[in-house]
Amino acid sequence: MRTNAIVPPSMETLVKGARGLRIELYPRQVQAFALYRDTILEGNRRANLTGLASAGEVERLLLLDSLTVALALPHPVSAGTRLLDVGSGAGIPGIPLKLAFPELSVTLLEATGKKARFMREAVATLRLHDVTVVAGRAEEIAHQPEHRESYPLVTARALAPLATLAELCLPFASVGGRVIAPKGRGVDEEIAQAQRAIALLGGSVREVVPVSLPELPPGRCLVVLEKVASTPALYPRRPGVPKKRPLFARAPGEGGGPSPAID
Repeated sequence: MRTNAIVPPSMETLVKGARGLRIELYPRQVQAFALYRDTILEGNRRANLTGLASAGEVERLLLLDSLTVALALPHPVSAGTRLLDVGSGAGIPGIPLKLAFPELSVTLLEATGKKARFMREAVATLRLHDVTVVAGRAEEIAHQPEHRESYPLVTARALAPLATLAELCLPFASVGGRVIAPKGRGVDEEIAQAQRAIALLGGSVREVVPVSLPELPPGRCLVVLEKVASTPALYPRRPGVPKKRPLFARAPGEGGGPSPAID
């Protein structure tokens, strides 16, 4: 629904970009985004949350970029739909998605304690309801019954190459659900290298959604994985192994076809 309310100049880029994604933000949502932006900038001074130092960079490259995930969300988003954001950091993209789609039930997963503490503070500052912060490693949390294969929507931004990302995220997705991963240039090679790992983990590549907004760097896209079968109980492997030894990766100079890295 469109509104004629005056938008503060400092948030015009977000509002314009959101409209390019067919998201119309109400004035109270714009105010919440501005408060969240300022909270990130303040938190960055204390906890080194992101390398972005200016309000404009946070607005474009964190907040607006997070909203591009909406291009791969089911429409309409049903009330209470569960979304898990893996490696959420400062709450990206989970908190912006919650601000834009209040009907979502959002869980933010982060292994770094200071970042998890920041997110709890941000959730309280923004007075968000139905948002949970979980501090822990994805490799361990994914084996807990209350989280395993429990989320129709899983997101992860700037987490890892696709083969590692799939191992960290697909175990959380319910069968029939989807994992949405914002990516940049070179994604075709990532997908080719990750295809066998994705299949082993119960997923398939549903689609690659191009992101074309003048406010964002070129070459952005969303890789959408569909969960088509349950993930074998072995996965994800113990903490650190998915990153160190991606599934089906070949060691430098290794000949022959790829093989699974089991540990």
